[in-house]
Amino acid sequence: MALSLCSGVRVPYCSPSCSWKPNGKNCEAPTKMSCTAVHSDKKNPLVGMGIGLVTAWVMGLTALDADATRIEYYATVGEPLCEYKYVKSGLGYCDIVEGFGVEAPIGELINVHYTARFGDGIVFDSSYKRGRSLTMRIGVGKVIKGLDQGILGGEGVPPMRIGGKRKLYVPPQLAYGPEPAGCFSGDCNIPANATLLYDVNFVELYSGNRSK
Repeated sequence: MALSLCSGVRVPYCSPSCSWKPNGKNCEAPTKMSCTAVHSDKKNPLVGMGIGLVTAWVMGLTALDADATRIEYYATVGEPLCEYKYVKSGLGYCDIVEGFGVEAPIGELINVHYTARFGDGIVFDSSYKRGRSLTMRIGVGKVIKGLDQGILGGEGVPPMRIGGKRKLYVPPQLAYGPEPAGCFSGDCNIPANATLLYDVNFVELYSGNRSK
């Protein structure tokens, strides 16, 4: 027996097989019939559940596809390549844009945009993907050593200025070292002894810094 799911909506034609009736009795099978003659106050919960699951699945795929597109975009349309200059610590840097504003003050909050990659070029994090810059306190050990030195400068590295864009090659000893990082429930985003590559855009000083 075929079931006609009408939900109280009038349709000009239904299935030529019998429509379901609450009393369970058989009915004739007309070639044309109106479903409005059959009503039930009880809705099949499986129908709503099925529609909900399909909707959630489609929306989930859309969100995942959007994220994948953003990651792929910033992985393939990054800053131009340049030749790294290496200093004694092992840090490599090269400036795409040298910047025009003030230098990053030690211990102050700054806003940066960045894309972070593994040594093979695969993106694992990006502020662009989130659509907002990252606020970080620079020069006091709040970020990895490679970012502190790469942005603040020192030991042969010039300091970044507002508006500057710089590529950084961060060896494991200036990143997370022998321990994996970004771990949750046993899964870690960054493996042990990982070399990291950063594209850093020094946007501005954080407006909430206390004036001296």
